[in-house]
Amino acid sequence: MSEETDVPQEMDQVLTEVGPRLRRIRKERGATLAALSAATGISVSTLSRLESGNRKPSLELLLPIARAHQVPLDELVGAPPVGDPRVRAKPIVRHGRTMLPLTRQPGGLQAYKVIEPARASQVPDPRTHEGYEWLYVLSGRLRLVLGDHDVVLGPGEAAEFDTRVPHWFGAAGEAGAEFLSLFGPQGERMHVRARPTRKESGG
Repeated sequence: MSEETDVPQEMDQVLTEVGPRLRRIRKERGATLAALSAATGISVSTLSRLESGNRKPSLELLLPIARAHQVPLDELVGAPPVGDPRVRAKPIVRHGRTMLPLTRQPGGLQAYKVIEPARASQVPDPRTHEGYEWLYVLSGRLRLVLGDHDVVLGPGEAAEFDTRVPHWFGAAGEAGAEFLSLFGPQGERMHVRARPTRKESGG
């Protein structure tokens, strides 16, 4: 069996395990489906289908559930911790930033655990790409520049935005930051924000 065939099967296995994990976490906290529905705004029937595996998990559903249970998203999807010898996905290092892929299928929803180091000085360089992105801070403080907004997110705080809006993020503290980054279809097609060109004299 080829590696290409193995990847979808592995993803199917991950998605299959989400439902039982959601049920276990809910019961550990002594919450009923009705109580979780009231806290998340998700219907009882949808929550029940998620736990039974009859509804495919999505970020729109998992994010409010993670908030209600006060757990990181990677606990809901069973993402292995950094350094686990069983992890076969290799970390990606770009410009000092380390990204650990949590999904392996090409295209579609992409998820990364990102380790952002502290830097002496950072000049925001907003970029855009197609899709929609979710950020969830695990530790440290993360500065997010989004359009005209400039905010700092702490542990347990999340942001979601249309990635066609110019955006940039970096560590805001001396200890760096760790966060989850999840983005929707075509999110991998990043391109630099187009800057206005200076008019030629006499043009």
